[in-house]
Amino acid sequence: MSVLRMPGTDVPSPSPPSLSPAPARSAAGPAGDEAPPDATAPEAACAEAWIDCGWGRLVFAQTFTDLDRLVRCLRAEEPGKRDIALYLQDPHVALALAPQELFLDPSHTFRLDLGPGMPEERRPPGCTLRPLETPAEAEAVSRIHASRGMVAPSPDFLLAARNRQGSGDGSALLHLVALDDATGQVLGCVTGVDHRGAFGDPENGSSLWCLAVDPQAPLPGIGEGLVRGLAARFRDRGRSFMDLSVLHDNEHAIALYEKLGFRRIPAFAVKTRSPINEPLFIGPACDGEDRLNPYAGIIVREARRRGIGVEVVDAEAGYVCLTAGGRSIVCRESLSELTSAVAMSRCDDKAVTRRVLARAGLSVPAQQVAGDAGADAAFLTRHGRIVVKPARGEQGRGITVDVRDAATMVRAVEEARRQDATVLLEEFVEGQDLRIVVIGFEVVAAALRCPAEVVGNGRHSIRALIEAQSRRRAAATGGESRIPLDAETERCVAAAGLGLDDVLPEGRVLPVRKTANLHTGGTLHDVTARLHPHLAERAVAGARALDIPVVGFDFLVTAPDRPDYVVIEANERPGLANHEPQPTAERFIDLLFPATRPPPGGGMAA
Repeated sequence: MSVLRMPGTDVPSPSPPSLSPAPARSAAGPAGDEAPPDATAPEAACAEAWIDCGWGRLVFAQTFTDLDRLVRCLRAEEPGKRDIALYLQDPHVALALAPQELFLDPSHTFRLDLGPGMPEERRPPGCTLRPLETPAEAEAVSRIHASRGMVAPSPDFLLAARNRQGSGDGSALLHLVALDDATGQVLGCVTGVDHRGAFGDPENGSSLWCLAVDPQAPLPGIGEGLVRGLAARFRDRGRSFMDLSVLHDNEHAIALYEKLGFRRIPAFAVKTRSPINEPLFIGPACDGEDRLNPYAGIIVREARRRGIGVEVVDAEAGYVCLTAGGRSIVCRESLSELTSAVAMSRCDDKAVTRRVLARAGLSVPAQQVAGDAGADAAFLTRHGRIVVKPARGEQGRGITVDVRDAATMVRAVEEARRQDATVLLEEFVEGQDLRIVVIGFEVVAAALRCPAEVVGNGRHSIRALIEAQSRRRAAATGGESRIPLDAETERCVAAAGLGLDDVLPEGRVLPVRKTANLHTGGTLHDVTARLHPHLAERAVAGARALDIPVVGFDFLVTAPDRPDYVVIEANERPGLANHEPQPTAERFIDLLFPATRPPPGGGMAA
């Protein structure tokens, strides 16, 4: 919904956003008899203009002649939303009017001229670009925004905006999606704002907002394709330029925009000092914070957001000390001093984990210690397909899945012994790999974990595809996820009758790992809302049996919304950053420092 205020009227708090974005209009005067202007004509440019984008309001600051009124407009920001006032001519004066409420956004503004020489639309390989259409696509766009730490517009808002996207210049919002040609899944999205449609912009401009690519996307070039596609659509509408705002330290994004021909312009944005924006104005990170991995970093950011003191004890290992109210707790990522040594040792040894969970009545696969050649062969014969793994270890190291013959079993045992002297043989169970995170004996998140795979393009070798996908996974996870080119990857490729130097046909999907571990290139897909109550109850029962306050269970299930399962592992240090948009870090800090828990309705962003 776009709402435009004219000089001389009040700037009240906005009403709850409409589910149907309306074309630009002017507010009625005191007598209520002012006719709405033609928003598509330059002479109809409105004053004190803003548009609701679902995540908050984009306020066109250049349309405000009175900065006091601009400040009053920003004070009307709704809880849980992020308003942005862009194109301020005198941002220092606006800040002086409300220094405790506003801050200057540390972002650069870039502009792309939509004339001759602009980048042409280029469809990403394996993708289709088009405006958002279906409820499932709207749900996916909200999910992708949340997974990237953005304030997500509701699916209802997106669908209402969709209903106006065919209305020509009067349509101020445009939502494009990138769809996987093979699966139909939404891999990325971008929002465009048509300034002419929003408020009759005499400069005939437009802007790009909320460019986001699914961190699990298997295909390259999605972000660039969305930028090119949006620019082409605004050019076809006759717009002169397309602007965007990007954080000053987002070097990867800035490099992309400069490659496409964007140039810096001297435009400034102001935002409110809300909890959502707190990371942008609370000051420099504590010493060593920039060296933390994503799993420790997500916890530190949540702690700092709540005013909890942070000391980085050992950045490389992820150790931090959190202090609030005279209480200090040392954490190594999600492992804290609240987890006892006994509970940690139960999870550390996979054989012990299995026995504890079995005694508690949870379903677990058959298992035995490897060593005796005859007993090992008998176990393989009895089950036909087995898993070989070290009794201790993490991040999938030393694990070989779906072993079917004695020679492979012997090699797998030798590989596992490089990680731990005790090696386990375990019954192979078909199913989807489901990670369930339990914090404070409550299920906080659930995600399906899928093994690494590549998609052929008919031109590059499997090796090159793996290397490219590994680079994308590393970029999406802060360097935590990569696909190793090792014997296990070669085994998986060979099982499909291929070699690493073969060219994979266009569109063919090839799994290149058997395990779904994130650290070997696996991807996670949130299914918390679909989790069957029995699976949630069993996960909580397992946490109580292990007597551990924070744990990530690995289930094998027929489907996340069905009750059948076996539990194969318990992780005493689950990676909380893997489960955004679920509030894993928030619940972890709630557990450590319950007095800092924000009150209900406090406007905190998930």
